Formats: sequence, C-alpha cells, structure tokens
Amino acid sequence: MLSRRELLATVAATLPAVAHARTGANAPVAPPVYPSGDDDFWRGIQREFTLDRTIINLNNGGCCPTPRVVHEAFVRYLDQSNLLPPYELWQLLEPNVEAVRRELAIEAGCDAEELAITRNASEALQIAQSGLSLSPGDEVVITDQDYPRMLDTWDQRARRAGVVIKRVSFPAPLLDPADFLSAIKAAFTPKTKVVHISQVTFLSGAAPPVKEACALAREAGILSIVDGAHAFAHVPTNLHDMGCDFYGTSLHKWLLAPVGTGFLYMRKEHIAGHWALQPTSPSKDGDIRKFEEIGTHPAANHNAIAEALAFHRSIGSERKLARLRWLRHRWTSALAGHPKIRFFTNLEAGGALCTFAITGLEPAAITTALWDKWRIFATPIVHPAITGVRITPNVYTMPEELDTFVAAVKSLAG
Repeated sequence: MLSRRELLATVAATLPAVAHARTGANAPVAPPVYPSGDDDFWRGIQREFTLDRTIINLNNGGCCPTPRVVHEAFVRYLDQSNLLPPYELWQLLEPNVEAVRRELAIEAGCDAEELAITRNASEALQIAQSGLSLSPGDEVVITDQDYPRMLDTWDQRARRAGVVIKRVSFPAPLLDPADFLSAIKAAFTPKTKVVHISQVTFLSGAAPPVKEACALAREAGILSIVDGAHAFAHVPTNLHDMGCDFYGTSLHKWLLAPVGTGFLYMRKEHIAGHWALQPTSPSKDGDIRKFEEIGTHPAANHNAIAEALAFHRSIGSERKLARLRWLRHRWTSALAGHPKIRFFTNLEAGGALCTFAITGLEPAAITTALWDKWRIFATPIVHPAITGVRITPNVYTMPEELDTFVAAVKSLAG
C-alpha cells in the first residue's frame, strides 16, 4: 500500500501541466500544489451531509447546509431548551457560550475577550460601523465591491450625521494587489477616520491584500474594519496578524454552523468607547459581551458552533482551502479559453468563489436555465463592475457534480 506521501506525489504527477503565463482573465492556471487525490477522505466528508443529491448546490456563498453532527447538536440543544426554558436555556445552555467564545478566538487568532458572538456578519459589522463616534465631515473610505448592506449602513450614517463616504473602485479580476492598495491609499486624506474593506469579496471572490491595507491605515491613524463574511473558515485567518481594528463574519457559510451565527472581533482598546447597537448598563462598557445584548434568544444556534468548529478542525484549514481551490480549478480549467466565457476572478488566488459570464446571455437567464434544465442552483451577480454568475462549491460538493455543471455551461455557451 502506498504511504500518504507517496499517494499525494503520485496524484500530483497525474495532474496536467498548465502554462503559468498570464494571457488575460481566461488564461488557464496551474492546479493547486495540494492535490485532491485523497478521494476516500473526501467521500467520507461528503457522507457527513444529509443532502438532496437530485439538486446541485453551487451557491454555498449564501449559506451552507450543516454536517450531520452539527445539525444533530443543534436539534439536541433546541430539545433541551424546550424541557424547561427558564432553567435549561438560561442556567445550563447559555453559560456554555463561553466555551464557544474561547474556541472561536483560538481559531481566529485573537483574545476571547475581543470576540462577541453575533447572528451574522451584517450584525457584527453594523455594530462596528454604527458604534463609532464620528463627526460631520469625517471621511470613511469604502469600495464599490463591498456588501450592499454595509454600504447602506454607511450611507445612513452620512444622511444622519454628515459623515462623508468615499467609494473607490478596483479591477475585476484583481490580478495585481498593488491596484487595490493604491486605490485605497489615494482616497486617504487628513479627514479619513475609517477604511472598510472585504477580506474576500462577495461579488467574485477577489482576495484583496487586507493585511497590507490595514497596515497602511494604521500608519495614517485610520481605523480599519474588515468584512470577513466570505473568508473565515474559508481561508486561514489570524486577526492579530491581520492587524485590523474590527472584523465581522458569518459562521453559517464556510464554518458550516447553523444559520444565524457569526462573530464580531474588536481590538481591546476600542471596546470601552464603542457604542453598542442595543443599550447596556455602563457597568458593561469595557466588556465585549455588551455587543451580545439582544434580549431573549435561542442558545442552540451559538452552542452548536462548537460542533462546527470540531468538524472544521477535523479537516484542517489548509487542507480545506486546498480542496476548495481544487474544486474551483476543476470547473474553471474546463471552461478557460472558451471564446464566449469570461472570468471576473483571479484564478491564481482566492478560494472557492468564482464569477463567470457568457457573452450574449444575462446572468438571470443563465441561472434560470441551469435550474430548469439541470437542477443546478447558482446565484446571478449584477453590478456595475461585475455582471455574471457566482459559483461556490463546498467540501461536500462532488467532482462529478462540477462536471455536470461544466457540460451545462458549454451547452448554454454553444
């Protein structure tokens, strides 16, 4: 029997050699260094999900199904809560959130006292955005590829408090990180107080150099907010190393936790002076938990994060990212070079997310046809910078499902 090292070397040798020369957005790219050839392992992962395999879900960027062990824990906590809610919920289950906080902080590379558990990335980021003390004329730099809900939050601050919002653009696909950094830096002025950027963009899976952008902001005395909704548990993340001031993410995407879970990271020195969305006692001013005060809520959602973390760790962050890149490569390499197909994603960077377009077809027409004819679920993207269809496989996605998708796209493209 081959050793694991020999197996990986053998599979790597069978992967096709692809030229590295960059000849445009449609240029094929080399397969990831880590091959996906450990088929037995990934078949086992696929069996951990209870899915309807008559449907091919390629919109895991919205929210994902949970593995069986996570779903069972979620149901178990709900059932326990229902036995005697005032006791089971508040006395037994709710205190266990501290274990979840501790483990999330370890995975995120921060201190547990800097992490608040929220219901999603939007809530986490809106706490960061809305709680800052800003004055009329203060400037906030954002990009036009950030998430609409977050852009709306800044626009409301502009309407209510006279904050000036400066939107910058960057190319799609983002082939050179310097293009992003120069666009951000050019928008800084002495009035700039905040820069808000995405670690992985929701539109195309672009992966801007957030660590470098946060460093630029810190050098200029500017606070940094990073939207990690599509990044945490997708790409390895260490928040202290990143150097941001605030970070918000959802956990029902790439961590595969129950729907309605997320977290907010806030550097310790900001907590006491940052306003919570829902008022709390002054005695809690310096406590990160003040951002969790939302009234009565279920414990099942956030307690089951513990099982989602255990499942994620059983795969490993690097191994998971390599698999997601391999899945993306499987379908993009089969379509690269097609005269009617364009990619808005840098195929040499990022992870699972990738957005493509077919010349002559609107995104909605493509997704409708994919669903009606092949029962493939994908999401259309319509944006001034990017108009196409976003494809996001996950660890439970079968290679054969991507092959079906490739055949469908080729049929539509002609």
